[in-house]
Amino acid sequence: MDEKIMVTGSMGQIGSELIPALREKFGNENVIAVGHHTEPDQAFKDAGPFEIADAQDKEALRGIIEKYNINIIYHLVGILSAVGEAKPDLAWNVNMVGLKNILELSVEYKIGRLFWPSSIAAFGPTTPLENTPQKTILEPTTMYGVTKVAGELLCQYYHIKYGLDVRSLRYPGIISWKTPPGGGTTDYAVAIYYEALEKQSYECFVNENTTLPMMYMDDAVRATIEIMEADPEKITVRTAYNLTALSFSASELADNVGKYINDFKCTFKPDERQKIADSWPSTIDDSRARKDWGWQHKFDLDKISVEMIKNLKNKIK
Repeated sequence: MDEKIMVTGSMGQIGSELIPALREKFGNENVIAVGHHTEPDQAFKDAGPFEIADAQDKEALRGIIEKYNINIIYHLVGILSAVGEAKPDLAWNVNMVGLKNILELSVEYKIGRLFWPSSIAAFGPTTPLENTPQKTILEPTTMYGVTKVAGELLCQYYHIKYGLDVRSLRYPGIISWKTPPGGGTTDYAVAIYYEALEKQSYECFVNENTTLPMMYMDDAVRATIEIMEADPEKITVRTAYNLTALSFSASELADNVGKYINDFKCTFKPDERQKIADSWPSTIDDSRARKDWGWQHKFDLDKISVEMIKNLKNKIK
């Protein structure tokens, strides 16, 4: 059977870069992008099928699954951490109702594989913050984190009860040049590059010692495709796999950016996002992902900075 892939949240940070990678691998017409309300640019629309649907609208999703005979789904829709704290009801409804709709439809239409993203937001202040293990305390203090823990358990439930092949990753902070910061607590690691190029300065919203797990988008996209292509028998975690590449402090990031942009100055003025960042781990043990399906990251901090600055120079000039 040909793979017919639906990607919800297609205009978000991950979706906007995962879709081109999937289309290169499986063919443009076999990857159906689904967005909520953001109208994509013409190049995106010309590249392959695009449909508009709200993840909370189960019948709209059903129509797309039937129209294209979908058999693989990447459900990426989500309200992120900082926005979720400002609008907790919206975060719950979008993140949980949307996921429940996709899970129910996946069982009904016998979807072969389903991917759903979790996050380090599933952790909380009672979680061990150094070398956080795969199985650990999950007591988040944000609505975003609550939806991630509930989502992980719901995915595992559908696997156990219905045999649904659902797979998930706990993404760290993701650094990308293609989409602007979108309301996440780790967005300082993206915004710093924009402002360094435009202003030679940046006021960081977490303190200089804040250290969080991070990953370049190319690694995140590759990890997402690799876990979906892994032998089902090798997938031993049906909540979500820990995933990481590297950890660095906000001051280490600022110093690294300064290596490549002359006269760059970074100041630190923590806001309400500091409390969220403090509840998340600084380093993560992702040895289970590396053992089960061969995960390996490729980008270190220097390589990330070189790629970000090179691409953003072309984007914002």
